[in-house]
Amino acid sequence: MASLATPRSAPRPASRATTPGAHPATTTGTTAAQATTASPARSVRHLGPNWYASVMGTAIVANAGAALPVDVPGLRTVCAAVWALSLAMLLTLVSARALHWIHHRDQARAHLLDPAMAPFYGCLSMALLAVGGGAMIVGQDWIGLPAALALDTVLFTAGTVIGLAAAVAVPYLMVVHHRIESASPVWLLPVVAPMVSAALGPLLVPHLPAGQAQQTLLIACYAMFGISLLATLVMLPLVFGRLVTGGPLPLALTPTLFLVLGPLGQSTTAANKFADVAPGVLPAPYAHGFAAFAVLYGVPVMGFALLWLALAGAMVLRARRRGMGFAMTFWAFTFPVGTCVTGSEGLAQHTGLDVFRWLAVALYVFLVAAWLVAGFHTVRGLLSGALLAGPGTAPAAPVSATARTR
Repeated sequence: MASLATPRSAPRPASRATTPGAHPATTTGTTAAQATTASPARSVRHLGPNWYASVMGTAIVANAGAALPVDVPGLRTVCAAVWALSLAMLLTLVSARALHWIHHRDQARAHLLDPAMAPFYGCLSMALLAVGGGAMIVGQDWIGLPAALALDTVLFTAGTVIGLAAAVAVPYLMVVHHRIESASPVWLLPVVAPMVSAALGPLLVPHLPAGQAQQTLLIACYAMFGISLLATLVMLPLVFGRLVTGGPLPLALTPTLFLVLGPLGQSTTAANKFADVAPGVLPAPYAHGFAAFAVLYGVPVMGFALLWLALAGAMVLRARRRGMGFAMTFWAFTFPVGTCVTGSEGLAQHTGLDVFRWLAVALYVFLVAAWLVAGFHTVRGLLSGALLAGPGTAPAAPVSATARTR
């Protein structure tokens, strides 16, 4: 069973003495957990790109909360603090992943060739974009507009380039090198990254010179909207077909069903952002067209998102009754739901309907609860070393010959 914490292609060590990456001085008389935490380089051996989901989930709490269509005293200050946390998490994780590539290139290559892990390279792009967008949405309250604009420019550019590369490279690897057993919602991760660029790019449009520069960025965002939307329409039937023909996902992977909400909520958000910035940037007929498109597209897509939310929620409750415990897949409850919050916020603005305002509030309450749960268990797993331990860790003592096996 693959999980977000561990690639299924990682080798299973035969004993403590042969644990990959272990220092010779620690291979005897030392447990695997101690060897794993002996140095920063060793502790990140099993740190995969899936960890960027925690940065995405934290940033969306700040971004969505700052735009809620209700007045909650102190909420914006709290969101600014959460954004600062997401920035710190991003810097820490990028540094740790750099150590991973420097000291454990074999494991990094194994991640790229693992169909359960390779799609998570799209999370790097979305983490950069979410933190960069948060700088403009709420971070500027603390660091000022010039610094926020510079930070977002760098992170948006890097995130967009990485996202477009992942949208091509990961499907290429899936076709040429991977041997896929069945479709998974995780497949959506690399193709949804350009949609995040499409939704957050409009934040930079007003800060560009009027005319060609603004129009080019807005049209580029609209093109990335199309790239991601059409790729999602290709993937979704495969995911649903897998559920219908293959039955429920393994327990640890069941939360990944929430990933389907990502392209739905993010595309609705993007359509509303286009409508916000199009006046004054594009000629009047096109600007008015974006305003109409935001509602005509966003309402039915958000309706389908709620349908999928109900289906995925029922599957998660079923898995929980059957013993599903915490895994890094729990972060799938955060960012995708957050995109539905921002999509509802946009529809509330452009339709004036209270139903979308309260939908945004209800989804945000769920988002915060999911973030607290995922964050608590992740911190606990990091402190215990369980989340960074390699798969199949050998026991510290020989197993009794009378132990029952199945």
